[in-house]
Amino acid sequence: MTPSEAKQFLKDNKVRYLLAQFVDIHGSAKTKSVPVEHYDTVVSDGAGFAGFAIWGMGMTPNVDADYMAVGDASTLSLVPWQPGYARIACDGHTHGTPHEFDARVVLKKQLEQFKSRGWTFYTGMEPEFSLLRKVEGKILPADAGDTLAKPCYDYKGLSRARVFLERLSESLREVGIDVYQIDHEDANGQFEINYTFTDALTSCDHYTFFKMGAAEIAADLGLICSFMPKPFSNRPGNGLHMHMSIGETAPGGRKNLFEDKSDKHGLALSKLAYHWAAGLLKHAPALAALCCPTVNSYKRLVVGRSLTGATWAPAYICYGGNNRSGMIRSPGGRLELRLPDASCNAYLATAAVIAAGMDGVNNELDPGAPQNDNLYEYSQAQLDAAGICVLPQNLHEALLALEKDEVIRAALGPVVDEFLRLKHMEWVEYMRHVSDWEVQSYLEFF
Repeated sequence: MTPSEAKQFLKDNKVRYLLAQFVDIHGSAKTKSVPVEHYDTVVSDGAGFAGFAIWGMGMTPNVDADYMAVGDASTLSLVPWQPGYARIACDGHTHGTPHEFDARVVLKKQLEQFKSRGWTFYTGMEPEFSLLRKVEGKILPADAGDTLAKPCYDYKGLSRARVFLERLSESLREVGIDVYQIDHEDANGQFEINYTFTDALTSCDHYTFFKMGAAEIAADLGLICSFMPKPFSNRPGNGLHMHMSIGETAPGGRKNLFEDKSDKHGLALSKLAYHWAAGLLKHAPALAALCCPTVNSYKRLVVGRSLTGATWAPAYICYGGNNRSGMIRSPGGRLELRLPDASCNAYLATAAVIAAGMDGVNNELDPGAPQNDNLYEYSQAQLDAAGICVLPQNLHEALLALEKDEVIRAALGPVVDEFLRLKHMEWVEYMRHVSDWEVQSYLEFF
């Protein structure tokens, strides 16, 4: 919007406050509430923050200038669950220039290489989440009747959560995020809301807005909307499957450069798509750190089964057609990366995916033949014979892989060092924590 269009939009919708919003290194939304009369300041100088108070901005309390969140006018929208408010997504600036630790800035830098080729990178996020309640300190599904052993697509589970799901979906649609289907997923209390794909930057903005709305609408109903990767040990976890393609403007519309219906493997994928997939496979261990960034994430990426019969999460570094047991699936003419979980910083994860995919494109890497067997059924001997490696099985392994990955580290810049520092600290704290399982197992054992 132009300044005049924005001001008219704010006036017409009786907006009183503007949320200048960005994310920290964990992907958590951070804001300042700015009276609407100061819109011009937000899109010029920006809203000021003490950068040292924000996770992962690489700033000190005594030397660095303020972190200035400069609004991107194209993202201005209402906040339907918070009448009288609008939200604008911001890029972080310090000393008048984009801040290299800001996740949105990092992603925009990676996207520049597409513009130079006349390409657009498209993604579609599929957020899974758990709708929960607290009862005497215990975490349970929001619906006490949601107890089926295999609840995926269950009508009762979906219907009884409809107040929350309708409010969230209608809020998203009101601001132009096109929700097209909603379902109960394979864990009790787990749901997925699908909305249409768009360019990668907008897709990450939408996911952040999605989480903001989901959390607040749930809280208003006395519930918890959790994006924790694995809230229940014996149930499938919350993923954030990322569908991707590259588009190019062509006569008559947009051309999907990942699609080739003459593909000999029958996946309708182009050479470009295969090179891209090969890059993702090559860098998979390092990608895991950014796509699955918590200790809890690796309770999801397990080799084995859950109570429902499958984890729906990849443990194996391979690709296939309509094969949900591998890391990359191709539904035809696009790729679905099944690695990310709902706790990731979508901007950083997407930036890392671009770095890996473009390494495959620039070096014309070959992913080999697709794997279309049910890999959940494979023995270790079968995996070895097929040359299929397993993804990191804990955060520490993934962090070590990221430390060694020069391509991703170079592409993302100094934010990687900050990410590694914080996540190594998280791992150490986890390793020093004495769990209930340890007390129960060892307190009187010896």
